[in-house]
Amino acid sequence: MWMVNLGGLLLIALIVWWFWLYRPGTGSQASEELVILVENGTYSPARIKVAAQTPLRLTFMRKDPSPCAETLLFPTLQLSETLPLNKAKTVQLPALAPGEYAFHCQMQMYRGTLLVEQQG
Repeated sequence: MWMVNLGGLLLIALIVWWFWLYRPGTGSQASEELVILVENGTYSPARIKVAAQTPLRLTFMRKDPSPCAETLLFPTLQLSETLPLNKAKTVQLPALAPGEYAFHCQMQMYRGTLLVEQQG
């Protein structure tokens, strides 16, 4: 009986860590292009720092067959894209004002942030 309880607690801890505590790496972008990998329930990098007032080209490479990973949304930019499996999808973004721009899948399980900073 204690094995079942211990297994249940470990499963709950894993779920809490995966959905609320895990934070993928940060990517800094020196140029106008960046490749973002979509796999294992995350965008990698999930936090991207870029310079303000610079047009961007983000290339998403979806390796995850989950239907949730198929749609990419930038709500504040009113942008929605379909990401094909195992193929690169390039998203063009205009020059953005400083701020944080969230991006995620349609269920918000895959989440990322585009941090646009003023340079100088």
